[in-house]
Amino acid sequence: MKSEAYLFAGVAVFFLLTDAAYIWFAREPAGIAALTVSCFMASLIAFFCLINHRRKGERPEDRPTGEIRERSGRVDFFPPHSRNPVITAAGVTTCAVGVIYGFWLFVIGFGVFAVGLLGMVFEFVGRDDA
Repeated sequence: MKSEAYLFAGVAVFFLLTDAAYIWFAREPAGIAALTVSCFMASLIAFFCLINHRRKGERPEDRPTGEIRERSGRVDFFPPHSRNPVITAAGVTTCAVGVIYGFWLFVIGFGVFAVGLLGMVFEFVGRDDA
């Protein structure tokens, strides 16, 4: 993760320098905002990778002597088919339409969104992973 952290830190520095030049020469607010947000997003990913490297240590992929078999075994739990993402997407879509057509539709969409989100969060709460 250390190499990824350095890569995204370099991307963040690039966007920072580009943003500074854009502020100096162009002074156009939309471009300045886009470059600033890009710098922050790259910084966030670099920070995440660096913290992950410090917490978990070096991965086999980070070492030149790393073997494929060191990463074998169970990766993680991947949930089976679920209807909750579709419900959540329908709720978000109804909320977006509610912004245009009225607050009453937004409230209905928020209710549908909350049901879908809570369904995704609590779907596997009692699951025994061992």
